[in-house]
Amino acid sequence: MLQPQKKRPKMRKTMSGLIMLTLLSSLVAPGLAGAYTAKNSQVEFSDVSVQAGKTVHLPVTLKEAEYPVKAYNMQIDFDKAALEVVRITPRTYSTIASSPEEETTPEFQYYINNEEGWVRIIWVDLTGNNHLIDTGEQMFDLEIQAKSSAVPGKTKLTVNQADSEHWRVNTIDESPPSEMLGGTITITAASSGGGNSGSPSTPDTGSSSGGGSSVSSPVSSSAPTTSSTPAAAKGVDIYVNGQKKEQSATASTSTSGNKVTTTIHVDNNKVINQVGSGLRSVLLPVTGTGTNAVVGELNGKLIKTMEDSNAEVIIQTDTGTYTLPASQIKVDQVVKQLGGSAPLEDVTIQITIAPSSDTKKAVLEAAASKMSNTTVVGAPVDFEVKAVYNGQQVDVNRFNAYVERSITLPKDTDGSKITTGVVLQADGTMLHVPTKVIKGEVNDAAVINSLTNSTYALIYHPTTFSDISSHWSRTDVEDLASRLVVEGQGDHTFAPDRSITRAEFTAVLLRGLGLHSPENDVTTTFTDVSSDSWYENEVQTAVSYGLISGYTDNSFRPNSEISRAEAMTIVSRAMKLVDLAKADASETAALLGAYSDGSKVQAWAAEPAASAIKQGLVQGADGKLMADADVSRAQTAAIVKRLLAKAGLI
Repeated sequence: MLQPQKKRPKMRKTMSGLIMLTLLSSLVAPGLAGAYTAKNSQVEFSDVSVQAGKTVHLPVTLKEAEYPVKAYNMQIDFDKAALEVVRITPRTYSTIASSPEEETTPEFQYYINNEEGWVRIIWVDLTGNNHLIDTGEQMFDLEIQAKSSAVPGKTKLTVNQADSEHWRVNTIDESPPSEMLGGTITITAASSGGGNSGSPSTPDTGSSSGGGSSVSSPVSSSAPTTSSTPAAAKGVDIYVNGQKKEQSATASTSTSGNKVTTTIHVDNNKVINQVGSGLRSVLLPVTGTGTNAVVGELNGKLIKTMEDSNAEVIIQTDTGTYTLPASQIKVDQVVKQLGGSAPLEDVTIQITIAPSSDTKKAVLEAAASKMSNTTVVGAPVDFEVKAVYNGQQVDVNRFNAYVERSITLPKDTDGSKITTGVVLQADGTMLHVPTKVIKGEVNDAAVINSLTNSTYALIYHPTTFSDISSHWSRTDVEDLASRLVVEGQGDHTFAPDRSITRAEFTAVLLRGLGLHSPENDVTTTFTDVSSDSWYENEVQTAVSYGLISGYTDNSFRPNSEISRAEAMTIVSRAMKLVDLAKADASETAALLGAYSDGSKVQAWAAEPAASAIKQGLVQGADGKLMADADVSRAQTAAIVKRLLAKAGLI
């Protein structure tokens, strides 16, 4: 009944197929509410731009619905000559089947047919209304690649909204009319600007993954290096709001020793005058530079205009891509650090993607050699943002939201042979940062999200333990262990069922989130956290990010076993960092009421527990939440992995 009308795969006529089809067809029939006319539901497909040959993520969000959504099905059609769909990822916590032939009972199924130009998506909440989708929540993410042969211009995703087999959104009580919004994809040219380029002159003193912006003075010029062989600037095209803006920037190259840098200087006033307050994105595509360095230059006035419009600047190179919301540069704060009197139009913002120095490469290789079964894949990359004015320089190396950057994998590199991205620390160690690998037509890419700027690399560190081969947590534990988030007991065992302490739980959560140093210099002294303890930095980091606060007697009780209520409270605070919606007052009672012991949850833990339940981060057993029970090491791994996956960070 729900099969598309073109040639399609045969759905399994068992649990995976028939249950999904039956639920969607008989979940609720229109008109159950009598004469009441339901409010239309609206599903918004984001409008995005993508360079030919590159991939882009297109979020799909429930923009408007009178009641939470329990199920949906849709067939999305696209221009097969221009696009390919790489992956579809649910943003509600779901059991996923990437094929209708899988031997599971999934909540989320999809099928991609790039040959004919359509995808099929079906989702049903099978948890008894525990995973409903509310207004404003993302439903799923489409990862789309523009073909290298795609002609620049606009194309649109379409849905036959008149056919319920192609388009249906069911709320709890009915199947109201629904409409699709957006879905325009702007394809830009495969190459713009560039020339010969290389790596900028970069200090070899490690990284700056901690601290905020810093000021240094003087600098020799606004350029990242002193040019010994300058090349004449030439006009290049950039893309503003997905539209090609011819000759709106200039490209020049400079060489210092054997290091070559391509710098793209944006015509700031021209861009501002062209779009005014409607600015959403400025894309600087620089291809043909190989592994050399690229610097995008905009002035403070343009950055401020972009900040006011919630716009982002995107630097796209052969090495990787940096997508930076202008608001994260905090240009007003930068100007204060530069003395407070700098005119915005005279402040140069430099955004750099550059191969790391040979010294940093050697440091990373040395760190990998000290770890078992660990290989560095490809070359490390530096991502930098700095502001320059009148001989002074401010390094912008900390953000208050996750910022996305990607590293393009060498050709023929198998993306499955990467377990995580790592950040290089000043002491020569490397630590996990949330990373996911996406498939490309020619090159795969590793997408890294971080709250800092630094040097990033990719590693392969497959890990397993002898005592989890048949344990329910095996997949979660192995995944987080391969990401350097959880560790074993030292004898190739993990002890999955052992209770975890408050300090250990905090440390695992921080590692998963990629938070390795305090956000600020403010310190909190707990009576039972000594400065020489292994967890002192973790405690200070968690306090700085608002994840923990301790007890009223000024203790943290690091070695006490953590309860599920305490764990859910810490995790619910982390949800703000990763932009996951919490449960409001009206939802809390209903979410807790689904468990027979929900009324026993203490008041201080009620909203956090409900929030964790809402996002599918915790699950009870036998209808009980068991808020007072201890948390095991296996449960910790599962909770942290669900949090990262739900936030789209892995």
